[in-house]
Parts: sequence; C-alpha cells; structure tokens
Amino acid sequence: MRSQAKIASVALFEIIEQQQGYFTAKQAARAGYLLGSQAHHVKSGNWVRVERGIYRLARFPQSDEEQLVTYSLWSRNRAGEPEGVYSHETALSIHELSDLNPAKLHMTVPATFRRRAKLPAILVLHRAHLDKKVVEQRHGFAVTRPLRAIADLARSESVARDLVEQALSEGRQRGLITGPEITELRCKGPFPKWFEDMLGQKQR
Repeated sequence: MRSQAKIASVALFEIIEQQQGYFTAKQAARAGYLLGSQAHHVKSGNWVRVERGIYRLARFPQSDEEQLVTYSLWSRNRAGEPEGVYSHETALSIHELSDLNPAKLHMTVPATFRRRAKLPAILVLHRAHLDKKVVEQRHGFAVTRPLRAIADLARSESVARDLVEQALSEGRQRGLITGPEITELRCKGPFPKWFEDMLGQKQR
C-alpha cells in the first residue's frame, strides 16, 4: 500500500509541476488516488480546495497566478483538457501592455464549449476558434498573443481607443508585435476604420 501511495504521489507531482501546484480531482484519480478521497486529503492538510473539483498541493508554494491556473482548469472538457484561453483585456494585462486592469477574467472558448456548473462571476466568456499560432502557452494556462488580444478589443470596441493604441505601440517597441504580424492581420479584416488606420501607421 505504501508503495502504491508513493507511486501516486510522484505521478501527481509530475502533473502539478506543470500547473503551478494545482490539479483536478480527475487528474489525481489518473495519478492513482481513489475518487472520493479528496475530502480525506483536504482534512489531513495535504490538499487545499480552491474551487469545485480543483485543488492545490498544500506544500507547493502558492502562486501569484492562482486565478489564472484555477480557471484554466475550470474550463476543462470531458477529457480533462482545458479549453479556455485568456484573451481581450486579460491577455493585455498578462502581457503587461497598456494600463488596463480588468476586474474580471476574459477567456475565449470554442463555440462548442459547455459546462453544467454555473459560470463563476469573475469570468467573461467569448466564443471563437483560435488558431494555435495566436495562442501562447504559459505555466499552467494559455493566453492569446498580444496582437490577437488587441484585435479582439478593437473588434468589440469595449475599451477606449487610446488604450488600444497604447498597447499596440508598447507591443511594437518591446518586440512583442512585428510588422509581418500586422500585415497578416490586416488581411484578415475587416476592422473598424480607426483601427485599420492605426495598423497602417504601426506597420511602418
């Protein structure tokens, strides 16, 4: 029994190392823990429950990005794979572009995304297909690349235009957005005219 417990512990640790210490009940079961044993591990102080079906290994350092990892795991499909990608205002905040400080977490999910559980109040879901090349994988979550996040905000016109321009300018200056990327994006319009003009200026 001790050997089996050791194997399960090692297998779970390999999973949570990629997710900043967080994991789902299903992942724990796949590692070798009995389904339904979560309450025991929480009570004994080994696991910390952070959301329904989502836990953190108590001895793993708490992350500043806890919410990002937690709600990425929340977006998992039936196979246990996260489908949500942080986007729009949240993506720009993650990339530290512009002065946006959103109160909610914006996440893009596939059109087919379904969850029986109630949508957490902190989440705003957008539905769209995201090409892999506009998605960046971080430690335990995914986020749209800077130019895609800016384009999403321009299309939705949900923030002030000067903030969009600030993000675009900072992205170009820091090398997070390239001229060829802008050229490719312009071919995927249409966009609002003010944004088309802005892209033309930043492309040069």
